[in-house]
Amino acid sequence: MRISVSSDMDEPVARALVAELRGRGHDVVPHGALRSGDDPSWAVCSEAAARDVADGTSEQAVVCCWTGTGASIAANKVAGVRAALCADGYTADGARRWNDANVLALSLRLTSEPLLKEILDAWFAAEAGGDAEDRRNVAHVEGLDAGRAGSPG
Repeated sequence: MRISVSSDMDEPVARALVAELRGRGHDVVPHGALRSGDDPSWAVCSEAAARDVADGTSEQAVVCCWTGTGASIAANKVAGVRAALCADGYTADGARRWNDANVLALSLRLTSEPLLKEILDAWFAAEAGGDAEDRRNVAHVEGLDAGRAGSPG
């Protein structure tokens, strides 16, 4: 799977994330501090990774900043993206299963390498569920995207 990854800092956990994804056989598209010459601002690089998902360049993305909050906010401004800030495997599983999240947001401060592996294991093991209520909620969120597409930034 092709996965875009952004980070506003070249932190050990960001490098571990790229190595872990490649080790799992994924094609990684780096953004921000992970790519020489790229703008490392969290808003800019998170948007770039999210746009890769929205336009089909990548199937999923992982966006990182110190808390993960800014990266998730920026990614969620891109229509078609459902970014979830996950601090553990349970949240990552739920984000995929119930929310059909296509972008994972991580905190560079709080995510250790063992926790990173737990989160990625849960993220990749889960799939969007077929529960009718969950699908209605995801469809509603997609409608929110469509509603704001014509509104000013």
